[in-house]
Amino acid sequence: MAADNTLMTLGQYGQLLDGYKEALNQSILAISPESWQPTLASILPTHWQEWLIPLAGGPFFLLFLAEWFYQSKRGKSDSFSWRRTMTNFSLGGSYLGFELVVHALIVLPICLWLYQYRLFTIEVTWLTAIPIFVAVEFSYYWFHRASHRVNWFWSAHVVHHSDDYMNLSTAMRQSLLYSVTGWWIFFVPLMMLGVHPVWVFFFYALDLIYQFFIHTETVEKFPKWVEYIFDTPSNHRAHHGTNGAYIDQNYGGVLIVFDRWFGTYVEEDTIHNPVKYGAVGEDSHDNVINLIFGVFCRMWQRFFRAKGVKKKLKVLFHAPSAASPKSN
Repeated sequence: MAADNTLMTLGQYGQLLDGYKEALNQSILAISPESWQPTLASILPTHWQEWLIPLAGGPFFLLFLAEWFYQSKRGKSDSFSWRRTMTNFSLGGSYLGFELVVHALIVLPICLWLYQYRLFTIEVTWLTAIPIFVAVEFSYYWFHRASHRVNWFWSAHVVHHSDDYMNLSTAMRQSLLYSVTGWWIFFVPLMMLGVHPVWVFFFYALDLIYQFFIHTETVEKFPKWVEYIFDTPSNHRAHHGTNGAYIDQNYGGVLIVFDRWFGTYVEEDTIHNPVKYGAVGEDSHDNVINLIFGVFCRMWQRFFRAKGVKKKLKVLFHAPSAASPKSN
């Protein structure tokens, strides 16, 4: 009986949020030019879970301003500038906008089609939510690891690492090419196992929202048990390091335990090896178009110059350093 009540409560909660989602969609359509409305209606989120990240943009910007103000009061404003801030939020905005369109028109329809052939049906309840989230985090670990080890995925992810500063706006430094390179492929096994695609993407959105808060130098280190289990600002600063010891380490989003299990963990050493941020072989700048397409286009140039299928595949799927020193 208790389980039925829990399921009913979740269902009622979902219906309430669906109502808010529909009201938001209708408000957007109401203020849009009439000629835009058919197109907008086709790409606006169909499920309330899909509004999670777009709605987080405003609070993220306000929190970033609070961080800037706090660090300035402490005399640590060197890593902040309006130009870099506008670059980062422009990249984040283009990523969210493009992701919304591609997700609605391509990714979600494909995933819903694949979901028809699932092995089981795994309902989301208060009991299954945490195991599902851990499974999503496990999938994220391998997606993130591939984004550093495979040139095809790195061509999108490099944008995020191209900032030589670290503050909350760095989290918004994302590439609209993620959908092109196929980040969602890493989460398909969960859907085939039986988790509905909308819920998979919802928990992935929660994972990304958490990661916004670990892109900061404001917080130093948490207690050892927190640092051991979770991805923290300290653990993630090491991930963004170009120092030899830090490269290709700490792939976790919310949890850092998978890195410990699979041998990709490194601890930040602020005394003997302070983190130097950036992407090895890439300049940190504010040209948004070049940031998004630079490495991606160079990869395709090398692809078409390469002779033979084997060498062409190497350009796409070997590690960035193996494909070209410039894109490492």
